[in-house]
This record gives sequence, C-alpha cells and structure tokens, in this order.
Amino acid sequence: MSAAAPGRAGRNLPVAIAIGLGLGGLILGTLYTVKPVFLGVVAAAILVGLWELVRALHTQELNAPFIPLAAGVCFILALGYTSGREAMTVAMLLTAVAVVVWRLAEGAAGLLADLGAALLCLLYVGFLAGFAALLLAPHDGDRRVTVFIATVVASDVGGYAAGVLFGKHLMAPVISPKKSWEGFAGSVLACALCAALLVHFLLHEDWWKGAIVGLALVCTATLGDLGESMIKRDIGIKDMGSLLPGHGGLMDRLDSLLPSAPVAWLLLSAFVHT
Repeated sequence: MSAAAPGRAGRNLPVAIAIGLGLGGLILGTLYTVKPVFLGVVAAAILVGLWELVRALHTQELNAPFIPLAAGVCFILALGYTSGREAMTVAMLLTAVAVVVWRLAEGAAGLLADLGAALLCLLYVGFLAGFAALLLAPHDGDRRVTVFIATVVASDVGGYAAGVLFGKHLMAPVISPKKSWEGFAGSVLACALCAALLVHFLLHEDWWKGAIVGLALVCTATLGDLGESMIKRDIGIKDMGSLLPGHGGLMDRLDSLLPSAPVAWLLLSAFVHT
C-alpha cells in the first residue's frame, strides 16, 4: 500500500498530528514536573536543529564548526536558566571566540565564509534559544513557557486551517508558495485569542496584554517561518531534515519558535507581575 499523499498544505496530516501530539506530551510532561529535565529536552532539540542547519550549510561548502557551537549552546541555555541574561550573553560571546579559534586551526581557505555561517548558527539557533531558558527561570516559568509555545503553535494551526479552507492570495509566492494572506489572518486570530486566554487564566493578567503578546508573536513566528524558507531555497532543499515525519526536521519546527522567544520573554517580563 502506498503512503498517504500530502494534503493541500503540503503535509501528511494524520502523521503530522500524531507527531505533534507526541511532542506536546513530551513538552508538557517535563515542563510541569522537573524544570531542569524540560531544559534538557530543549537542549537536545536545539542541538539536533543546530546539526541540521550546520549539515545543510555544508552542502554549500560552508563549514560551521559544530563541536564548539554545540558546547556553546549548552552553556547559553544553562547560564540563561541559572544566572540570567547577562551570563547568557557572556556565554554567547565566549562561544564566538571559541568558534573563531577552532576555525583558525583548520586553515585560511574559506575562513570568512565559514565564520559567517558559524555566526548565523550561533545567533539564530543558540542565542535565540537562550531566551526560552530565561522564560523558564521564574517561579511561574512553566506557565510563561506554555503561553509562548502554545501561541506559536496556534499561529501554525490557525494559519494551516485558514489557508486550506480560504487561501487564495499568496503572501510570498517566491519564498513560500503555500503561505497565503488568508492563512496569515487565521494565524492572527488564533494567536490573539490563544494568548489572551492563557495570559488571563494562567498568569492572571488582563486579557488585552495577552492579545498584544499574541499579535507580536504571530509576526515573529511568520517572519521566522519565511526566513527559514529563504535559507532553504538558497541552499536548494525542501526540509532541513527528516527526523519528524509530516514535519521535516526539528529546525522546520523551531523556525517559528526561535525568533519568537526573545519577544515573548520581553513582553511577559513587562506585563506579568512576579
């Protein structure tokens, strides 16, 4: 029997839903039990996503050194959780130095291009992921992370549903031929509603603060999705990996979360009384 064909939005929907539910169970099961375990799950996901990006860049003869980047990501996440944003920033800067030293030892050929690729990996994956650790650190960090992740997921789900049902006007056909303005409208509605409800009931703040969070995150999630699509088109690949059937690679799931993490941290830090 042949495998189920992808749907209109380019996914094998039953498989994608099953994988999504499994990931959701893993996230919630660790987030609301032992925070360091959840942080370990985040670190594992980020390292896999980092490996996928490094491997994809390698197809264009851009050699970002994975080992110092991976070590740096672990320190960024750990220090972000235990010591705050200043320590996290120092960890990022020290990682950048380590990457330069590591790459210099390999010779001068292609040095600048490789360092540019390594800086992209460090900032795009490692540093942005550190803000998820900052979100987790407060006493109500589990609920803040829930707001963050659920709102970004709402962007994906709302955009997918509205795009399949009503999508006619393409948003960026050259970059992402399946993303429509109708889908974006669905993402806006879903994010604003999801964040308004969660901020009110989980964090006990005014609903309108949650709506602002939702409107901000739908923008960052959409830009993150389009940004990764541009990288993939430039490289000439469809997905960053194949680890998650129906989803692609882990970077194909992290693309919306990563740029949304610092915005979620900033707004929730401003809006939520500790």
